[in-house]
Amino acid sequence: MKMVKSLLLGTAAGLVAMTGAQAADLPVKAKPVQYVKICSLYGAGFYYIPGTDMCLKMGGWVRAEYAYGDNGNMTWGWANNNVNNRTTNDSTWRSRGYITADARNQTEYGTVRSYIAVGLNSSSVGVPDGGIAFSSNRAFIQFAGFTFGLSSSFYDFYSVPATAYWGSYPASDTGDPGWQVAAYTAQFGGGMSATIAAEMRRLTYIQRGVYTNVSAAQAIGANVAGFQAPDIVANLRIDQAWGSAQVMGALHQVSSLYYGATSPTGHPDDKWGFALGAGIKLLAPAIAPGDYFQAQVNYTEGASRYAMFTSSSNWANSNGSIPTAGNDFRDAGFGALTDAVYGGTVGAPGVFAATDLQLTTAWGFNAAYEHFWSKQWRTSVYGGYTAVSYNDTANNLMCTGVNLPFPNCDMDWSTWFVGSRTQYNIDASTYLGLDVMYAKLQSADWGIVGAMLHTAITPNGIYQKADMDNWQFRFRVHRDFYP
Repeated sequence: MKMVKSLLLGTAAGLVAMTGAQAADLPVKAKPVQYVKICSLYGAGFYYIPGTDMCLKMGGWVRAEYAYGDNGNMTWGWANNNVNNRTTNDSTWRSRGYITADARNQTEYGTVRSYIAVGLNSSSVGVPDGGIAFSSNRAFIQFAGFTFGLSSSFYDFYSVPATAYWGSYPASDTGDPGWQVAAYTAQFGGGMSATIAAEMRRLTYIQRGVYTNVSAAQAIGANVAGFQAPDIVANLRIDQAWGSAQVMGALHQVSSLYYGATSPTGHPDDKWGFALGAGIKLLAPAIAPGDYFQAQVNYTEGASRYAMFTSSSNWANSNGSIPTAGNDFRDAGFGALTDAVYGGTVGAPGVFAATDLQLTTAWGFNAAYEHFWSKQWRTSVYGGYTAVSYNDTANNLMCTGVNLPFPNCDMDWSTWFVGSRTQYNIDASTYLGLDVMYAKLQSADWGIVGAMLHTAITPNGIYQKADMDNWQFRFRVHRDFYP
């Protein structure tokens, strides 16, 4: 029996040894190497940068578009010195492309995020090379409620690009170009938040002295002192299932140059202008999935770019045509956008003595509704109104010529517009669409018939004040390529 057991044990040992020898001769399968590890902490498209705990998402977009009636400016250009029908650029080509990078990781202060968007912008109004230029509209860092860098103003609420292709028609939105900010946002729960921010000042020109003639080319000078203080911006916001709402305000330092050409002439004391605003966005899924309404209203004194972010100081439009029988004058409309008016030269006939800064009042509202006909088709309808007004002292300064005041002069002006954009989505990332807008410039009035828009390129002759209007059209093809 012992012999049998010894035989069995020896056989088993031999089998085990043989099996081990055979296994040693087989190739060993390497463990799989994960070159890209998905990061699910921050949503789709993020992956871990190899060897780090940082998650990165790459993306971007490409766009091609054509506009007609925009006076060579796809932001908002029709009413900016459109004075000569032989030199006006009615058509514009533009191509843009951006690469975006969103990097995030966890720290003892919560999520730290850095974001950048850089690319190329090619806008051609007849220039063969297309005016190709480097472009960037985002470069910021966020952590623990703080935001530092090139983002968008925390005064903003109404989004112009969400419902229109015109990047910044008269509204307060800085979203397209971006804005320098240093801000802290506190979250209170239930969708409530509040932000306090120091931001790059929204600079608008300041009118000094009086007109030496009735040329709009000399109407506004860059009579603004150096950058002394940032704008102070604050908001209170709520985001819930029904939509969102916000109230906001801003303080803006208004500081000018001298009364005369040099420092001995003195200068008016600085003043602080302000802006107040409120916005609302209402979701309307009962009408159609995706439908919504958005609106914002702004009131400003000495801070006009919070009502009209477009920075042009001379709003002007002329038909530029040669008078025909029964039409003795060319029509022209104009308006000056300023933060303040000051100055005067003591002793000259009809000219007022030196004054302090007379803050300009500007207010306006924007509204839009977007309707989804289907997953592929959508149409938005939008409109707005902005008015600029001057007090009596400012109006008298601006209405005084070299020798005498202009009778019946009123420098108040306004503009309004309505438009509609229809868009077809080829897929979730690609769309094409057409935007049509009508705008009206309700002109200021010098109270006289004169060469109020006379420049080197303007046809010689006499102009008469008239309210001007314009049609603009824009076609776009756009593709996103983020996950």
